[in-house]
Amino acid sequence: MTPEIPDVTRARHGRPVHHWRRDVVELAALFTAVAVADAVANLIGHGPDGPALLVISAVVLAATAGFHVWWSRRHGHAPPVSDTGARPTAETRPAGPSGQPVAGEDGAREDPGTLWRMRTTVKDEPGSLAALCAALAGQRVDILSLQTHPLADGTVDEFLLRAPGALAAAEITRAVALAGGTATWIERADAHDLVDVPTRVLGLAARTALDTSELPLALRQLLGRCTIRSLPGAPAGGGRGPVPVPAGGVLEDTVMRLPAPEGGVLTVERPYLPFTPAEFARARALVELDGRLGPRIPDGQDVLTLPEGNDITVRRVDTGDLAAARAMHDRCSPHTLGMRYHGPVGDADRYLNHLLSPRFGRTLAAQTASGRIVGLGHLLWDGDETEVALLVEDEWQRRGVGGELLGRLVAMAAEAGCASVYAVTKASNTGMVSAMRGLGLPLDYQVEEGTLVITARLDATPVTTAPSLP
Repeated sequence: MTPEIPDVTRARHGRPVHHWRRDVVELAALFTAVAVADAVANLIGHGPDGPALLVISAVVLAATAGFHVWWSRRHGHAPPVSDTGARPTAETRPAGPSGQPVAGEDGAREDPGTLWRMRTTVKDEPGSLAALCAALAGQRVDILSLQTHPLADGTVDEFLLRAPGALAAAEITRAVALAGGTATWIERADAHDLVDVPTRVLGLAARTALDTSELPLALRQLLGRCTIRSLPGAPAGGGRGPVPVPAGGVLEDTVMRLPAPEGGVLTVERPYLPFTPAEFARARALVELDGRLGPRIPDGQDVLTLPEGNDITVRRVDTGDLAAARAMHDRCSPHTLGMRYHGPVGDADRYLNHLLSPRFGRTLAAQTASGRIVGLGHLLWDGDETEVALLVEDEWQRRGVGGELLGRLVAMAAEAGCASVYAVTKASNTGMVSAMRGLGLPLDYQVEEGTLVITARLDATPVTTAPSLP
């Protein structure tokens, strides 16, 4: 049941509506007041002290009114209520869009500042860090976070800074140098760097625990821009493997070498900035965690209906599916294998164990309802670059299988933070060229040693097919 609304708040066509009963009551009150006033005036005016009483009454009423005004101003009564029953809105200042500078009182826009990551080396002595902080404060630079990396002959201090937008990186490093900082390195940062180091490391460990292929990506996010290569103990093409490293790994200035959990050597290189012992210890702990957990890939699969009506299943595969992948190889023609591997067909089987290993990337398989694999798509970590490759059985080519696999692989690369992916093929491989064009991304074509390299930039329009697989 809806409660009755007072007459003063009800409106028709935007204006208040007054009931006739209220008008009658107001009119009766007016006549009553006039009658009472006339009676009082007659009683006082015809008495011996009537004029004096009237003057005294007027003075008392004036004093009462003045006291009421003084009291109201001192104690700040609430603002009056409008004729619609709503209080007037408070004065507000418009806020700018999220992440944009807000106008100040003088109309000028406030500077939101620029985020910087800076690393510098200072002497390990009292007052060195204080001098550095004072120099940054002199440039109106705000220190958001600080990490210290002790060395044998000093300390590496790593800062996350917010500086005025007009302040150049060269001016910051100059102020740091005058305060005693050496070997200073600085680069632009973003909002992701605002997460504190323990939280970021725990997140990377959790991702690595779920998927073996996450280790190279986790190391790259932990250490910044670096090149990561995993050299197997027994190369696919034969020959001797890499020189083994001690169980604790080796740190050599800008290069660290760690024993890979599956055998071989994991090499991390960062030419522009030496690794600190603290960074080496973090990387070694992450690799040891990965080795203790063993090979693993997340479960999950998608059932897709191709344009012609056939259903296929797309899922992650690893070396446990090696036999099914080799069976697909046996059904492929020499021409199809030659297009994929750019070499002798007899060597194709040697690469499968490497390609299916989650250590070197991610592999998606397309399989029929009977479980037969008819297509493989590989996303391979190649140092600081990412390669995509496809192999589809002859009978299932030109049915959309390759496009489905490629779209999911490229979306995985974008989610992992890769700036681009490239495919190496032959100019006559119209299927691969068409699949890359179908991504809807900017493409760059280069011919190298008789092969065609197609590079897709991932920082543009998103790919048309997004993966639901992890």
